[in-house]
Formats: sequence, structure tokens, C-alpha cells
Amino acid sequence: MAKLFKIIFFISIVICSGNLMSQSSFLSEAEKKSPLKKNNKSSAYELQNTFHEIYNQYKDSVVFISTEKTVNAGGYNPFMDDPVFREFFGMKEAPKARKDRGLGTGFIISSDGYICTNCHVVQNVDSVTVTVSDKTYKAEIVGMDKITDIALLKIQGKGNFKPIYFGNSEEVKVGDFVIAIGNPFGLDKTFTTGVVSGTARRQLDEMGNSHIQTDAAINQGNSGGPLINLDGEVIGVNRAILSGAGGNIGIGFAIPINNAKETIIELKKYGKVKRGFIGIGMSPLSEETAAKLGLKNTQGVLVVSTVKNGPAARSGIKEGDVIIKIDNTPVNDGAALTNIIGSKQIGSIVKITAWRNKTSMNFQITVQERP
Repeated sequence: MAKLFKIIFFISIVICSGNLMSQSSFLSEAEKKSPLKKNNKSSAYELQNTFHEIYNQYKDSVVFISTEKTVNAGGYNPFMDDPVFREFFGMKEAPKARKDRGLGTGFIISSDGYICTNCHVVQNVDSVTVTVSDKTYKAEIVGMDKITDIALLKIQGKGNFKPIYFGNSEEVKVGDFVIAIGNPFGLDKTFTTGVVSGTARRQLDEMGNSHIQTDAAINQGNSGGPLINLDGEVIGVNRAILSGAGGNIGIGFAIPINNAKETIIELKKYGKVKRGFIGIGMSPLSEETAAKLGLKNTQGVLVVSTVKNGPAARSGIKEGDVIIKIDNTPVNDGAALTNIIGSKQIGSIVKITAWRNKTSMNFQITVQERP
């Protein structure tokens, strides 16, 4: 019987070998070298190699951010609010809160563990955890700024971390190749490519902050990650997408890195961004109002109120004035005024040119820190 088994086994091996040879012969045509395969010297292969190099350069600099916050459960639950139901399951009282978890991306900017990300990624959370090169650390929120949507974190733990390389966002041009690295939907270190679709986009928020537009795929979880040029330099902080359903449709926005750097420096120094303030309420200037006031166009902002004893009120600015220039720089709208004043040094004196009674007047205002 044993001999019979050996014979049958041997025969099966021969048959299987024959089948494999038959299959190999069947695939022989498809296994030939493609006539399109080259020696990787074309410009396309050079670009591909650059992508490989950028990923390898940044795979240990881009971090996975996880957040957690406690949220009140709220509302009536017919089961949890029933004492008999709770007693059956050994619960003394109905749950009062739940844990909400979020995710995002950041990138390391110093070897001692400072991280740049978006403010909205870590705003109003109880704890922040970052994963760097498969190691997890707790992180402290050093400071955050809602206006620019930038936050600065610090890794709580020892290590020699790998920082990114800053580029110059002033040199970014439409058509530049860019790369986004992030954690969309929790998929760690996802690498997407595209081009710069537009620069100086100011429609994303009411403050008129400038943004770089890109068609590199950005989705939920990419927020706070780097936008990188072909030189391996970070030129933007990925912030948001334009989408009807929440998915990528090829319109993403990044905060220019030059703007982010200014904010990061302030956050490291003060834990917040100190901005100038002159104490006015303002409104856009309509064509009807401009014509009534004797102005030729709608450039400028209408003062609708002043803060009592604030800088503007003390200087003589009144409700109904139209601010048209700051230090001889034309003020086109409210966002421009806010940005100009916000960038002024606290305690500095600015010249405000306002329109009153169909004539221009100049006022000297000492800039204060925004409350």
C-alpha cells in the first residue's frame, strides 16, 4: 500500500509539473520584455525618481496627528435614562459624555520636536498624540491662531527628529509641480501629486488670507500637511478643499509657507499672534453710499462705530467717515484694512486718511494690541 502511495504521489508530481510547464508556455508571450521599457533615462523617469527622493526625504518628517475631546452626550435616551435598564446592566447613572476622536497631519520644523499644523486640527481638544516614524508621542499645544489657521505643537519626549526644509512661497508660479503628503481618512503618509492651479486666492475666508490653489488630491486628514515643490521644499500648509460632498474634486488650498512662518515665530514667542488694533466697526462701501458722500468709487471702508476710548476714537475718527488710505497705501476693503493694521507693530503710529464732508482728512493713530 505504501508503494502504491509513492507511485501515485510521484505520478501526481509529474502531472503537476506538466501543468506548470503548460501554463508557463501559455504565459511566455506576455512575459516578454515590453518594447517600451527603457533605461530609465527619459524626463518622465527623472521626475518619477524625484518623487521617490522627496518621499524618502519626508517620510520621517510628516507626522500623523490624533486628537481626542470629551463631548457631552446630551439629549434624551429612552434606554440610558431608564433606571431599570441601567440597573439591569449594572450602570449607576446615564453616561454624560462621549469621546470624539479626530485626525490630521503635521510636519516637523525642528530637531527638538516642534510641529506645524492647522489650528482647526487641534482646536478645542483635550489631548494630542503624534506618530513619527511608527513611534507615538504626546504633544503639547504651544499656541494656535484661528485667523491664519496655524498651530504650533511640541513633542513631549526625547528624540532627534527630522525637520523639513522651508521654501519661498513668493516664488511659487501657476503650473509648478507640487506634492502633498498627509493622512487622508487615516491612510498614513499618502503621497499625491499635482500642480499649482492658482496663487493669491483670497476667497477662502472673510479675512482675505492668501492661499495657494492646487489640484493635488487633498482630503479629510490632509489638513496641516506640507505642500512640497520639486526641490524638496515646503511651500505651503494644506488647509482645505472646495467640495460639495466632502471628497476631493481637484480644488485644494494651502497656506503660503512665508505666512505660516511669521505666525509660527509669534506662537513660539508668545503662544499667540499679536495683531494691531485701532478700534472701529466697519462696513463695505456701496455705490449708492459712495455717490452720496461724493466719492468716485467704492474703494475704502465705512466706519459704522468706534470703540469708546479706543485708538481711532481718541484720534478723532468718527462714525460715517470713510477710511481710504493707511500710510498712503490705498484701502480697498475691510480685509485689506484688517491685514494692514494687523501687521503693524504694537505701539507704532500710523497715518489714516479718511473722507469726511467731501474732503480728505489725516489722523495719527497709535496701534494697540487686538484684545
